[in-house]
Amino acid sequence: MINPTELPLLVFAVSFLLLWVSEAVGSKLRNRIEEVHEDFGVILTATLTLLGLILGFTFSMAVSRYDLRKLYEAEEANAIGTEYLRLDLLPASDDENLRVLLREYLDQRILFYQTRDRERLQRIDDATAQLQSKLWASIRSRSLSHQTVMTSLAVSGMNNVLDSRGYTQAAWRNRIPLAAWTLMGLIAISGNLMVGLYLRRLGSHRSLLMVLPAIVSLSFLLIADIDSPRGGLIHVKPENLISVAESLHSGAYQ
Repeated sequence: MINPTELPLLVFAVSFLLLWVSEAVGSKLRNRIEEVHEDFGVILTATLTLLGLILGFTFSMAVSRYDLRKLYEAEEANAIGTEYLRLDLLPASDDENLRVLLREYLDQRILFYQTRDRERLQRIDDATAQLQSKLWASIRSRSLSHQTVMTSLAVSGMNNVLDSRGYTQAAWRNRIPLAAWTLMGLIAISGNLMVGLYLRRLGSHRSLLMVLPAIVSLSFLLIADIDSPRGGLIHVKPENLISVAESLHSGAYQ
């Protein structure tokens, strides 16, 4: 099931519509109320200030998760490159098959970052899991037949390679909770409703009612885009993994 926040444009459209309607409803109610107490402005200011703080805090959460995904991509590339070098510690007859498997594994990890199709992503995950099993089985058999300090380093490096994928997967699943989005949306709706209620009759300037909904919706769009690993325009590119793959194919790691 697709999380709605994975579609930033949908978040923008729905939030803008809801906020604009809530502000318009507040404006209609304002026309039916003879007087709005002046102290209501204090409540409105406090609500909009709270909304701004929550938007800023949520944006910070999204950016920190984006930075974490970038960090794990770099660590994963480093782990694969290091392990490729450590395969030299194994007997010469054993390391070539592992190198082929490791290059195939690296190609699958690059595809993981680049694909946006869920069905293809499932196939990539399945292929990656199979390669992980083959890599571990191969390195395990080598270590059991040659129990030395050198082979232990190769086993440790392979363990880091396999662990780094788990850390990456966890970071990509770590999203802003839907409950947080719901609460933030409710506060935004309340704020826009009060803005419409507080404004005097606008006459020909009713287009001003669209300003605050547009600003808040754009903020939601940016947060959703950064927080969505595969939706929107802002993605973590596997630059480090691609650099390692180019080095492996060119023989720079030999």
